[in-house]
Amino acid sequence: MFEDLNDLYQQVILDHCKKPRNFHELPAATCSAQGFNPLCGDQLKLFLAMEGDTIKDISFTGSGCCISKASASLLTEFAKGKTKPDVEKMFAEVHDMVMTGKYAGDVGKLAVFAGVHKYPARVKCAILAWHAVIAALKGDAAPVTTESAEI
Repeated sequence: MFEDLNDLYQQVILDHCKKPRNFHELPAATCSAQGFNPLCGDQLKLFLAMEGDTIKDISFTGSGCCISKASASLLTEFAKGKTKPDVEKMFAEVHDMVMTGKYAGDVGKLAVFAGVHKYPARVKCAILAWHAVIAALKGDAAPVTTESAEI
């Protein structure tokens, strides 16, 4: 059963890597943020269209490894329609999950990243888009790098 679950997780990550969701620029974006992981070469730009505290639309562009692209893709699926506090709460849960492999709340499809903690070099790939979305929500203009982020 455990191997089946790992296979399923790998399939989800590969699917989101090969066919990332919300992978385009967003002309109506009200805020954005860039992220860069020099260790792996991942680079992305997130675009958010906010209405008050709610993310009405979100997308990303960029290039990187499968884990980074899949993470950004799944993040955009999760965040669409959510509020800033919802995303901040999920950031904390996802961050803990990729660091420890454990999660307490309902992380849904994001559980596919629970195994990343076994590969420390990949933790930064999995969490890059999440740091970028938090920067966008805060209005931070400076690009987020995994070298400066507390990862």
